[in-house]
Amino acid sequence: MSESGRIALVTGGVQGLGAAAARALQDAGYTVAATHYRDGAAAERFTEETGIPTHEWDVADYDACTAGVEGIETALGPVDVLVNNAGVNRDMMFHKMTREAWDQVMSVDLGSMFNMCQQVIGGMRERGYGRIVNISSVNAARGQAGQTNYCAAKAGIEGFTRALARETARKGITVNAIAPGYADTPMVESVPDKIMDRIVDQVPKHRLAEPDEIGRAVLFLAAEEADFVTGTTLNVSGGFRMG
Repeated sequence: MSESGRIALVTGGVQGLGAAAARALQDAGYTVAATHYRDGAAAERFTEETGIPTHEWDVADYDACTAGVEGIETALGPVDVLVNNAGVNRDMMFHKMTREAWDQVMSVDLGSMFNMCQQVIGGMRERGYGRIVNISSVNAARGQAGQTNYCAAKAGIEGFTRALARETARKGITVNAIAPGYADTPMVESVPDKIMDRIVDQVPKHRLAEPDEIGRAVLFLAAEEADFVTGTTLNVSGGFRMG
């Protein structure tokens, strides 16, 4: 089956890196659906611009994921490519961090790996084909002050990716992660300029990533030709992850 016959689902797919991934997949011929949560205006604009249908649910809610994926598969067909992009950050120094800030990031960024993959893994195993791409972060390896919750969740994603890749490799399923560096997205725009200037100074490419650069990395890992790539974390950070 060519890409034109494949169904792709991108969580958090209406803006930023998720939107770039959804567009890249659509341009390559995939039938794409995207999710969002409490981002209706952005979702409406995204669908108007791309024609990609959007669906609203909280990826931290297992039952919502079950119902949401069932609805998409009823409308479009079985999901062949799952891009787990949805995430939040609740940055603060650890000695000031609340349990709520910890739980929110862990449940959305890491808990969603279980919630979403559980909905598609059975069908992928039965069909003998699947692509799962999980969005981690350069800070999973580097660490970042004020992000103990976020870094822990993103590092967990990479461990989850390797374990699931081992379980599914012989079933025709690949499971990979992408560790983007800081990209030109609304999330990064909220970082104070002085802090961002210091970060960019440490990036060997000396710039932020463009969202489309991450989208192309997702497309590579989703392709049928990437069948021998599994259990890896693809570093797309302009060299920032080198340290």
